[in-house]
Amino acid sequence: MGSRIESRLAELGIVLPEPAVPVANYVPYVIEGSLAVLSGQLPFQDGKLLFSGKVGADVTMEHGQEAARRCFVNLLAQLRRAAGGDLDRVRRVIRLGGFIAAAPSFTHHASVMNGASDLAVAVFGEAGRHARVTVGVPSLPLDAPVEVEGMFALA
Repeated sequence: MGSRIESRLAELGIVLPEPAVPVANYVPYVIEGSLAVLSGQLPFQDGKLLFSGKVGADVTMEHGQEAARRCFVNLLAQLRRAAGGDLDRVRRVIRLGGFIAAAPSFTHHASVMNGASDLAVAVFGEAGRHARVTVGVPSLPLDAPVEVEGMFALA
């Protein structure tokens, strides 16, 4: 029998990429007991940023949501590695943190972050409902519009 979560990803048309390697002095995840804490992921797709710039200026809200969704896909790739290759070990998405590089007048940060949150629920069902923080920031690494980090409970 195949993995329930991998089957769900296939139904959603999602293929997880190879997890990104850290570009500075940090690790991609830390496991403490049954808790997996994952470092922030940028919206890379095929080795390139999906979008760049500030949401509300260079990036539309819809593209920001797509970037947040892509960040969550990249989190899942890291999470699969953290869980020893088995996403069925994920008991709960505990918390997501979203950082939105936005124009000064932009105020719909939560709507942008829904791109990641909606995908968490689509993938994990009720166990995907999570606590969350979303913060507007003046800039992010590599001029990314969104970065998403997460905390997960593992079996």
